[in-house]
Amino acid sequence: MPELPEVETLRLGLEKYVVGHKIELVEVKVPKLFQGKPQEVMGAKVIGVRRMGKGLIIDLDNGNSMAIHVKLTGQLIYRDEKTKDEPLSKEKVGTLPSSATHVIFTLDKGAMLYYNDRRRFGWIKVLPTSEVGELPYFKGMGPEPFKDLTLEKFQNVIKNSNTVIKPLIMDQKKIGGIGNIYANDALFLSKIDPRRKAKTLSDEEIEKLYKAVHTVMEKGIKYGGASELNFVNVLGQEGGYQNHTLIYGRQGDKCENCGGTVKKIFLGGRGTYFCENCQK
Repeated sequence: MPELPEVETLRLGLEKYVVGHKIELVEVKVPKLFQGKPQEVMGAKVIGVRRMGKGLIIDLDNGNSMAIHVKLTGQLIYRDEKTKDEPLSKEKVGTLPSSATHVIFTLDKGAMLYYNDRRRFGWIKVLPTSEVGELPYFKGMGPEPFKDLTLEKFQNVIKNSNTVIKPLIMDQKKIGGIGNIYANDALFLSKIDPRRKAKTLSDEEIEKLYKAVHTVMEKGIKYGGASELNFVNVLGQEGGYQNHTLIYGRQGDKCENCGGTVKKIFLGGRGTYFCENCQK
């Protein structure tokens, strides 16, 4: 599932290409993915794009917004005269539109915005802008890196929990935006065993983890996110962080710190990569 760096990459792309466009037509091919009436967004101009954790909000000038969660395989791909020849990822997109294209936005000035979703787990919800924060997904979200996750808040989350540290920092109700890839890499960078109980971390370790979370996410944004599953940016191109992970996906490889062997286990049902020699 796309994490904060991937969704931020989408936000930046939508902000660059979609803001200022008017939505002229909405074609919904799979009704369950589009909650609301197309008429509530047609004729409106896009005035801004926000991100909350792993969710996106496209704000319109008619007082409505579209809240979007791409889930596992959702894609938002933009095309106009200037970008029509930009190469699409053959593996993750193919052609436009395709059998995975379920919502098509016709914009002014000859532009299009496609919502693809092979597994159909994502959603687009139309609602008044003033009510976006009341959506259950957003309302219960914890503070997130780069916004309101201060070191003090991070310390409180960890010190007040007896949960295993890796699932804890991935809990969106505790901290927004951190998913499996960046949790693995942040714990490796801070040399903390992902199996440890949160309460056992010292103040020094908590601060190291706090800084590591920001470091790996900044790196993720720098490389345009990770295209592990179906993630692509708004031009349909793959990110590059999957080629720069610190430990995620490196089962059996030598640890870059000590030369030990990277192991894989499952915590909370998620693949967890770590080095027993380095991470204590």
